[in-house]
Amino acid sequence: MYLGSSTTAWSLLLPHWLLKTEPGTYSYDDLERDKETVWDGVTNNLALKHIRSMKKGDIAFVYHTGDEKSIIGIAEVASDPMPDPGKSDPRLVVFRLKPKEKLRRPVPLSEIRGIRELGDFALVRLPRLSVMPVEPPQWKLLIERSKKA
Repeated sequence: MYLGSSTTAWSLLLPHWLLKTEPGTYSYDDLERDKETVWDGVTNNLALKHIRSMKKGDIAFVYHTGDEKSIIGIAEVASDPMPDPGKSDPRLVVFRLKPKEKLRRPVPLSEIRGIRELGDFALVRLPRLSVMPVEPPQWKLLIERSKKA
């Protein structure tokens, strides 16, 4: 099970990310149904910079925006970034993403904001950013929170 292995020493060496999506547009359930998708539609310069830093095999939280505002699941970056084939703007990049597993319990933003150790987490500091890094201690803590009833 991925949640069990996600806090091992080797997994904490991998880059970790958080990807935001509006569940009415594309949800984690859609990703599970599709088995893989192209993650596109990102235009923010900082988010694009983060995408360009991704590598095949990196892992990411999938976060639902809108009314849910929660980390829902874990996905794997299934390709290195590539130019968006549907756009003529060369600065726009996309990547393939596949699901790993849904969290046992979604971790809501309201809970994340209340955790002192996550005060410097990009989700708290830059709430409008759609793609952001997650530091290994933050990842571990959020996985632990997702396991609590």
